[in-house]
Amino acid sequence: MAGARPLRVGIQLPEVEREVRWPEYVAMARAAEDAGFDTIWLGDHLLYRYADGSTRGPWEVWTLLAAIAASTTRIKLGPLVAATAFHAPAMLAKMAATVDEVSAGRLIVGLGAGWNETEFRAFGFPFDNRISRFEEAFTIIRTLLRDGRIDFDGKFFQARDCELLPRPHAPGGPPLMVGSVGPRMLEITLPHVEQWNVWYRQSNNSIEGLRPILAQVEAACRAVGRDPATLEKTSAVLVGMSGGSGRVTKYDEGATPPLEGSTAHLAARFREYAALGLAEIQLVVDPITIESIEALAPVLAELDRG
Repeated sequence: MAGARPLRVGIQLPEVEREVRWPEYVAMARAAEDAGFDTIWLGDHLLYRYADGSTRGPWEVWTLLAAIAASTTRIKLGPLVAATAFHAPAMLAKMAATVDEVSAGRLIVGLGAGWNETEFRAFGFPFDNRISRFEEAFTIIRTLLRDGRIDFDGKFFQARDCELLPRPHAPGGPPLMVGSVGPRMLEITLPHVEQWNVWYRQSNNSIEGLRPILAQVEAACRAVGRDPATLEKTSAVLVGMSGGSGRVTKYDEGATPPLEGSTAHLAARFREYAALGLAEIQLVVDPITIESIEALAPVLAELDRG
């Protein structure tokens, strides 16, 4: 992208806002690439159940990432974020290496412990000891992606004399991202990841709400002996577009206020995130349609003008 862009701008494709079939997904991914977005992100969930008795579920994230990788040429992509609990850790590393190859090195591996007990129970994944399970899984995944081999015998997971072949596209494997603000999760991951992410609801979608979270992450970096400047900080940002109805789910206490306004206004707000030290924002757009993606292209162009 143009050198004047102060931070990367990504976009999250639909999850369960409505049922989306593959032809629309690939059209949106290509539209995002054409519009000038830097990254595409997909959620990793399996099933939501709501108070009114309705249920919704997205497509499986790694299969969809592989398909999008094969259908685009420039834009980077990744899960925001992949739940390590949904796959045997060595198998998750294998899938990530495969998507990295299909994308010619455009994958970013976002990882988290998962939180939605409904889908854990429905699909048969244990919900207990989530952080301890994540710690073992993370050790296996990062070691295989970076070193290609591990011999691991843990309490929850095993990978005995395991090798990851073929190796990922680039030496050292794809960059790793953690999506969490939990103190123990930060302690486990910050010595190893290139990127960190926070969801927009945790900051109330505001610069003011993000400041204390960033201070917490920087303190956690120092606690594990890492220079905070070496960690790329990223945040999801909710953006309201024409036709949006407010993004409220079972897990929200109320609608989070979106960023809205003119091209110049949105570009100015995005620059505020760059001034705060963020390397990237991932736009969660309401509604998330091809029309919304195309309507954001002028915002990216304005951002590029500095």
